Amino acid sequence: MNVFVSFLFEKSFLLDEDVWGYFDGDRLLGLYIAENPQEGKLPIRQMVQLAWRTIPLLFRLPGKTFGFLNSYMRVTRSIAPSFPHRYLILIGVEPEARGRGIGKALLLHLLAEVQADSRSQGVALDTENTDNVTLYERFGFTLNKEVLVCGLPVYSMAYIKKGS
Repeated sequence: MNVFVSFLFEKSFLLDEDVWGYFDGDRLLGLYIAENPQEGKLPIRQMVQLAWRTIPLLFRLPGKTFGFLNSYMRVTRSIAPSFPHRYLILIGVEPEARGRGIGKALLLHLLAEVQADSRSQGVALDTENTDNVTLYERFGFTLNKEVLVCGLPVYSMAYIKKGS
């Protein structure tokens, strides 16, 4: 898991994605990572750097896990909204900090960023937890589609920016 999360951070910084954390002093209690709207293909240099950072995953993750992640991305990206949007890759709060409004603050920050971003018309996300569907609906997300990825139910959701 650490290898994959490290890869997500490296990828996010390489591609200038939105990484935002909630801190208590110097302690990270929650964070989100969101891709910015896709603006065509990546430049060759970034594609090479991204491929170079993917290689360690091939050796550190079991083949079955790597195959699942590839299937997950292929399926979820194929059902993502067609309008320019941010994609919420990851949002999480430390277990001992849950129930303090940190997740809400993270999500509200992302939605405010989207509202101010002229390139984005909303947010897309995928969750495997049915409880999360209700939670995201309270923030204005709608369920677009439920699919199975290797037997795992995945709920694809989208938030359309006000005024879009």
